[in-house]
Amino acid sequence: MDAAIADPAHRERLRLWIRLLRVARIVEGELRERLKREFHSTLPRFDVMSALYRERDGMLMSDLSRFLLVSNGNVTGIVDRLVAEGLVSRSNREGDRRTSIARLTRAGEERFALMAEAHRSWVEELLHDISEEDARVLSSMLKAFRSNWESEH
Repeated sequence: MDAAIADPAHRERLRLWIRLLRVARIVEGELRERLKREFHSTLPRFDVMSALYRERDGMLMSDLSRFLLVSNGNVTGIVDRLVAEGLVSRSNREGDRRTSIARLTRAGEERFALMAEAHRSWVEELLHDISEEDARVLSSMLKAFRSNWESEH
């Protein structure tokens, strides 16, 4: 047997990875399904609207794609559809016709507020068995891991 697999710490970390992945996929899949069923929307659309809701003055398209960790093309397609539905407006940045700023319209803010409240309640329902303290500890551990990992790359 491979020495790395025989090491109990390695096995536990592998088991942790598999469980994290499984839980993330289950929760994400449920959220996707509920957004589709209740709001005829997708998780990527929700993510774009969420980012724009936080930045009320809008975001450059390039900053939006960087924030969401997706390509400019993906963000552009989603924003184009949201603009067509009247939920997002797009304007050129003053003095630069090559860059545009996306922001939620009033209708977009109202729609997102409804979606965000439903999303919050769904996450609460899906994760209700995790105590506040356990959630805080796990969140802190994952944040520290991410910070350590990102500093190496």
